[in-house]
Amino acid sequence: MSGPLVLFDFADPAAAAGFAPIDDVVMGGRSWSRAEGADGALRFTGEVSLEQGGGFASIRSRPRPVDLSGCAGLTITARGDGRRYKVNLRTDEAFDGVTWQALLELPAGAWRTVTLPFAAFEPRFRGRAVPAAGPLDPSRLATLGFLVGDRQAGPFRLEVARVEGAREAGTAGRAAP
Repeated sequence: MSGPLVLFDFADPAAAAGFAPIDDVVMGGRSWSRAEGADGALRFTGEVSLEQGGGFASIRSRPRPVDLSGCAGLTITARGDGRRYKVNLRTDEAFDGVTWQALLELPAGAWRTVTLPFAAFEPRFRGRAVPAAGPLDPSRLATLGFLVGDRQAGPFRLEVARVEGAREAGTAGRAAP
């Protein structure tokens, strides 16, 4: 592979149009979110509510097959608000099912580039571990998403400028200062 494989470059605002919210309203909660392209980034904003058993907001890309078998992980350039986010990867187009998640923690207000090795992604189904699902198969990626579900009510804002396939794995979900 010659250089990184760019999955999403949000310098093009149209790239954000492929993301849709999936919030806790699917189970009766009251959180809300939106995804929009602005200022060269995907803006994932909204508010988490803990009312009615809620507590998460997420966005997910439209399904499209991506083969990252030559990569060791994902490199994400983003700016956070100090909250804990998760990066979600799915290997099928189904609405519900196993999602592989990795933690994305960024300091508030500063752009950072973080590499998440594929080994850091753990299989989950509706928030619960699914060890029988095995490790993530990077040759079969279908969707990418971001989730905030840190059990803290209130507004949130995550901006993502770029997502690439990483040739070498780096830190497991924490931004270097």
